[in-house]
Amino acid sequence: MVFSPDHRVALGKTGLSVSPLCFGTSGLGDMPETYGYGVSAERAYDTINAIFDSPVNFMDSSRNYGTGRSEERIGHVIRERGGLPKGFVLSTKLDRDFNTNQFDASRARRSLEESLKALGVDHIDLLHIHDPEHAASLTEITAKGGAIDELFKMKAEGLATAVGLAAGNVDVMMPILKNYDFDALITHNRFTPVNHNAVAMLDYAKTMGIAVMNAAPYAGGVLAKGSANYQRYAYQDATESMLSPIRQVEAICARYGVATGPVALQHSMRDPRVTATICGVTKPERIRETIEWASVAIPDAVWQELAEIEVTLDDPEATRQYVLG
Repeated sequence: MVFSPDHRVALGKTGLSVSPLCFGTSGLGDMPETYGYGVSAERAYDTINAIFDSPVNFMDSSRNYGTGRSEERIGHVIRERGGLPKGFVLSTKLDRDFNTNQFDASRARRSLEESLKALGVDHIDLLHIHDPEHAASLTEITAKGGAIDELFKMKAEGLATAVGLAAGNVDVMMPILKNYDFDALITHNRFTPVNHNAVAMLDYAKTMGIAVMNAAPYAGGVLAKGSANYQRYAYQDATESMLSPIRQVEAICARYGVATGPVALQHSMRDPRVTATICGVTKPERIRETIEWASVAIPDAVWQELAEIEVTLDDPEATRQYVLG
């Protein structure tokens, strides 16, 4: 695989042009419940500056990452730099109320206003409805005049260039995708070397011209850090049954002298259904490392052996106890 960080691809039919590599910023919001470690403001600022200084032009955040801290830290850096770098594409998400889980049209509007203020921008390039499965009522989101209608209204008003759906549960996402003309979607943890829960949704998106951002290609970090060092899977403490397929991948990689991180990343980036792969980063040095991993030469035999291991179609977060932060 030959990857150039200067390369740009069309983000579906949106008119936006993005790197096939996108940096995710949830960890930069200081979310120890999710990742098992915290991130200081200074470390976050350094990482965001490293993203802006890199040839990659695509970053993803959300209103609820760190209950607002991710966007606030990004906004701090944007203001210090005097604005976003030219041609940079910023993606964020509308979120439910942190305290009540309300997610109707009025909450969606407030969420956008909070994001614009935190980020210090007057519009969002790519704006998603986020995590509908965790809202108090799915009906508030999907009903006529609900949060999704408000999202499309924001696009019509020029407050967003493109709109998408970013969620976890594929069974929740699919009916929504079929009922609205979304430009893009984000799936996470559900298309990795060990889990293909989102494959049918990726097929549907390809057919409909919906741009796919595949997030968490490392299954929440374990495929990057190694099962011996990081015994968490899909944002939860890992059981032996969760780690068993990870160790299969590690064994294949070891036989051919390649690290699992580049393999997991390129598993996503080489798939024609995936427009961009979102990699969460929490240290400045991870920017360069991720770009390097995207270009590591991987023997064809690795892909052949990976294609033969048994992947699960189950939801990898079915047992996760979701906590904001």
